[in-house]
Amino acid sequence: MGMERFIGIDLAWSHGGARVKPNETGVAAVDGRGVVIDCGWTRGVEETLEWLAGTAVDGSTLVFVDAPLVVDNPAGQRPCERDVGRRYGRWKVSANSTNQGSPRQAGVLLRKRLQESGWAYDDGRGGPPTDGLVMSECYPYTTLVGAEEFGYSQERPRYKRPGRRPQQGWRATRAATCDELIARLSGLAEADPPLLLDSHPVSRQLVTEPSPERDALYKHREDLIDALLCAWTAALWSRHGLTRCQVLGTDSLAPPGHAPTIIAPARPEQRRGEATN
Repeated sequence: MGMERFIGIDLAWSHGGARVKPNETGVAAVDGRGVVIDCGWTRGVEETLEWLAGTAVDGSTLVFVDAPLVVDNPAGQRPCERDVGRRYGRWKVSANSTNQGSPRQAGVLLRKRLQESGWAYDDGRGGPPTDGLVMSECYPYTTLVGAEEFGYSQERPRYKRPGRRPQQGWRATRAATCDELIARLSGLAEADPPLLLDSHPVSRQLVTEPSPERDALYKHREDLIDALLCAWTAALWSRHGLTRCQVLGTDSLAPPGHAPTIIAPARPEQRRGEATN
């Protein structure tokens, strides 16, 4: 028996406040055949929970979230975040530091709310789950450089906002890079597991419309892409487990099933003992 539904959430790390409107969260749900059941955007943890409740298949859904779900370190960086740099640094991939002093912890709030409604957090150390309502943490950049299907064998695609002093014309370059990424994402129609962008009108627009240059419109698209990457990563983990993925942060002393980990697709050279910065 395997999971029936795979959901990706590119969670806005800040959940807002009384005067602050939360940023958009990208959401996507696919089935085992790669059909996009639903995808789009939510705002805030409450809206995301409502969308999840209407999209999950009871007893058979795996959710992968791009946001820290378990933060048990008072300071510094979580072990799983250090592992990202150690294993994927050669591909120009690293992770932000998160600790209990970090201000943006919408992922922790989402996990707690889901656990209150019957979901379970799984750290991946026991392999992929086969049933239940289960959530785990992932990181799309590790998917892009760790899954050979995308072809990013040298370094990550630069489809995010550049540094403080971007070169002239960077928005056009970013849009072109994003279009190339979408073309590779479309190629997953022939992958195992597949992802069929054409199967839903919202995800189909990624293919039929060029990526915009304006920041707000671009971020809107970027969030959806990352949600689809999270959903596909969940399906990959469920289908192939540790043969295609690795669990970052396994050095944690947390009880089994409760460690702050990131489940990441991995090439052989990105696994423990092989990767170097």
